[in-house]
Amino acid sequence: MIIEHIDAQLPGAVTDRHDFRGDQTIVIAKETFLPVVDLLHREGFQMLVDITAVDWPERPESQGIGRFDVVYHWLNLASQERLRVKVALADGEAMPTLATQFKTANWFEREVFDLFGIRFEGHPDMRRLLTWDDFQGHALRKDFPLDGGDVFCMEGCTAPYNNGERN
Repeated sequence: MIIEHIDAQLPGAVTDRHDFRGDQTIVIAKETFLPVVDLLHREGFQMLVDITAVDWPERPESQGIGRFDVVYHWLNLASQERLRVKVALADGEAMPTLATQFKTANWFEREVFDLFGIRFEGHPDMRRLLTWDDFQGHALRKDFPLDGGDVFCMEGCTAPYNNGERN
């Protein structure tokens, strides 16, 4: 139902949609993100449940899709309807922050920055949340080394993927 409202109010904003086990998902362009968020808020989706990302390093950026999907999960508290919103983003590209509108976005955006390296323009405190300040890289990127890239992380470890030997 909400997707039809978005289509009516912002024609062309939804570039793809699907439904799985009752959870609706829409894909939108970054340019339409803030108008869609404003519309969602007016339609009762006032709880931002989570922000995460998915790394697709093999996805060709030449097709204009981008390496990452930034994924927002919304909940309408009155109707209990859920909506997942995905925005494709190129490596090095930033998303506009929602931290000034939704208090939950503050730490969610910091977590996505820390683990994926995706920045949020206008965020009041864009610094690492889960790793230390001089941590190298972003741990949830698919090209991040399994041993963390730190010689001290795997010292004495007998991990099954490398039979305890360092490469």
